[in-house]
Amino acid sequence: MIAKRVIPCLDVHGGQVTRGVQFGRAEEGGLRNVGDPVELALRYNEQGADEMVFFDITASAHGRQTMVDVIERAADQCFMPLTVGGGIRTVDDMFLMLRAGADKVSINSSAIATPDLIRAGSEKFGSQCMVVSIDTKRVAPDRWEVFSHGGRKPTGMETVEWARRAVSLGAGEIVLNSIDADGTKQGFDLVITRRVSESVTVPVVASGGAGNLDHMAEVLIEGKADAVLAASIFHFAEFTVGDVKRHLASRGIRVRLEPALV
Repeated sequence: MIAKRVIPCLDVHGGQVTRGVQFGRAEEGGLRNVGDPVELALRYNEQGADEMVFFDITASAHGRQTMVDVIERAADQCFMPLTVGGGIRTVDDMFLMLRAGADKVSINSSAIATPDLIRAGSEKFGSQCMVVSIDTKRVAPDRWEVFSHGGRKPTGMETVEWARRAVSLGAGEIVLNSIDADGTKQGFDLVITRRVSESVTVPVVASGGAGNLDHMAEVLIEGKADAVLAASIFHFAEFTVGDVKRHLASRGIRVRLEPALV
């Protein structure tokens, strides 16, 4: 059995890590400043994180250069794989981030607008580098729809269908973000996570809703996710990565435990 992964996520706005609720936006005053992204990445690296995800929520030309600087500094000091997303619209953008030290690039709205971007990135850099992030929201009792533009724009696409298509085009991993659960700490959306996990042949990372240790175990067991991504519970020191891994191990979930964490 492949070990399940625990992945802290850093939303970077203007060079600082921020945190919102249900995709709150900076222009609406919906973001809370958390700290320096590289300092936080180093903290989680020391705690035994399996990977680190950086999302550039500025997504401007200036913001892209800021993110390049962040990735270069983090890659120089951290030993875990780094994924970067936000504002990546071309193969050249992917190359820029990979050259800076990222191991994977994550695309979302750009993949929806131009699905062939997934294929182009996979052919150029390998599917192991290509992550498709999907923002999903329940729009009817038994229907989850894909949203673009930071969760603001409905696409009309059904979530499982889009996940399957993304994988067929070359995505090597899916990050599934629940808009409904994001930042609420009320638990992950287990139903859509399980449906996507059972429908694709690549790893699925569950995102949105982590509030306690049992939530993380549940989405890995009941939601059948391959990895769990969280932000608030780590940033505000409610739990460490080690706390999560020890709890998952106690629930019979295989994780990679550093000797210092045992």
